[in-house]
Amino acid sequence: MRPPSQRRALTEKELRELDEVTRTGGNDPVLDTLLLRFHAETGARRGGALALTLADLDEARLCVRLREKGGKARWQPVSPTLFTALAEHAAVRGVRDPGEQVFRYRPRRDQEESAPLTRRRYNTLADRWQRSLPWAAQYGVSPHWLRHTALTAAERVGGSYGIARAYAGHAEPADATTTYIKAQVGDVARVLAAITGEPHPLAT
Repeated sequence: MRPPSQRRALTEKELRELDEVTRTGGNDPVLDTLLLRFHAETGARRGGALALTLADLDEARLCVRLREKGGKARWQPVSPTLFTALAEHAAVRGVRDPGEQVFRYRPRRDQEESAPLTRRRYNTLADRWQRSLPWAAQYGVSPHWLRHTALTAAERVGGSYGIARAYAGHAEPADATTTYIKAQVGDVARVLAAITGEPHPLAT
């Protein structure tokens, strides 16, 4: 029998410490810091970041299209700050084609173009956290903890399991009642605005 997972939401202090380690180490702190912000704000799975392309950025609605488990796609509201950072990252790293990945490594000296992000970066990031922070090593903290952090915040601020489920992109349970209390993208945007302190055009 698999033991219960130790994953949980990070405290504000823990998140600040992870952010400090992320910003001050590694060979590409710009990429790593953006990844941390992206997952801590959206609660996206790794696959959502890896699959994110330029065509998935909707500036007018301040949303990103996440394609994750089972090939399902959904539009997730993001803050103006995060959206700007994603667009600037893509532009600086040479993303021009709508089908190209947004998250990209910094080009090496012998490269003219940047390479798209791979899953390996997440392992590298987790290793750095655990080497630098004893509590992160003790609990085996990984980037997936950022998803727990984002969804816990959404549930607490939104005061609704339905909103947290929509924020997470979880499938609707087979229950007749839930079809009447389904959260909409505007509800997610409202909660996001409360969490980040930034207005969102879709907030209702």
